[in-house]
Amino acid sequence: MDIKDTKTFCVILAGGRGRRLWPASRNTYPKQFMDFFGTGRTMLQTTVDRFSKILPKENIYICTCKEYLSQVKENLPCLTDENILVEPIHRNTAPSVAWATMRILRREPMANIIISPSDQMVIDEERFFQSVRIGIGYVSENDVLLAMGVKPTRPEPGYGYIQLGDISCKPDVYRVKSFTEKPERDFAKMFMESGEFYWNTGIFISNARHLTKSFEDIFPVVLRNLKVESPDYTYEEELAYVGENYPRYPNLSLDYAILEQSRDVYVMKCDFGWADLGTWHAIYEAMSKVEDDNVVLDSQVEMEDCHNNIICLPKDRLGVISGLDGYIVVEHDNVLFICKKGDSSSLVRKYASEVQMKYGDDFV
Repeated sequence: MDIKDTKTFCVILAGGRGRRLWPASRNTYPKQFMDFFGTGRTMLQTTVDRFSKILPKENIYICTCKEYLSQVKENLPCLTDENILVEPIHRNTAPSVAWATMRILRREPMANIIISPSDQMVIDEERFFQSVRIGIGYVSENDVLLAMGVKPTRPEPGYGYIQLGDISCKPDVYRVKSFTEKPERDFAKMFMESGEFYWNTGIFISNARHLTKSFEDIFPVVLRNLKVESPDYTYEEELAYVGENYPRYPNLSLDYAILEQSRDVYVMKCDFGWADLGTWHAIYEAMSKVEDDNVVLDSQVEMEDCHNNIICLPKDRLGVISGLDGYIVVEHDNVLFICKKGDSSSLVRKYASEVQMKYGDDFV
């Protein structure tokens, strides 16, 4: 793959609400548009920066929803309107990727496509690009859906786990035997110790033709009808058609559509230093620790006798904390959240929902 591969495209998913990082991530301004680490770049910008090193920017597409269109444009003024696909109604990630794939295939019949979330950490970019290059080569020659997997380093219940099946003709590429999304910690520990399971990074690679066929096997004939009825449709006609017909799609995640519904699904072993920054616990595990194993996210804090905490405070706050062990402490806008770290992702969503019902949308 050339340093600017013109036949490879990237679809970045940026429509999630990020409830598991509440209260920092809010319905009106979710995590992908935030600079958690004080780098000067949001999660979405960092993801686009990464892929811009190997692809032309015009080959990068963003899938989002209408509520976040202004934030996407503010984050990425370099992208044209045609590179931003805006869901007219929430239908999870698989339908939006199906739409993006159709648009890319129309532009480049021999396209290969990388699908990536917008909220991930990649530590070793050179190794990541090497894995992408191998994956692109594999899907160019084989009609498969290829997931990028990384070896578990802890029994993390907040991730998806892919079980390796038979090895393919390519080293480190295996048929997917099974997929388990967010298992209980005991099962996650068993998966990790078996050596047969890899974390699902949520990054997938395929050629556009096979990806289109896979979506056509799963979904109603919404986009196929557009191609049949108006083979020479314009961009404006596409938007009008999708706006009218998109609600016919089921609410289906990309992980489920690819890993559980599709045929010819493979996983590639990767080792580039990865973390899904979707939960406070995952951020804690991924970040370098300061004194006494605390993680402080771009915050001003004085701590004494504190261990194993993650702290995230506003710029205009000084936190003074003593004797705290194993907690999440997050203050953002009008909410202060303090919770035992543990397996906190389900609790965070639970509390966010309860707060919304009791106090209203201004707090979520």
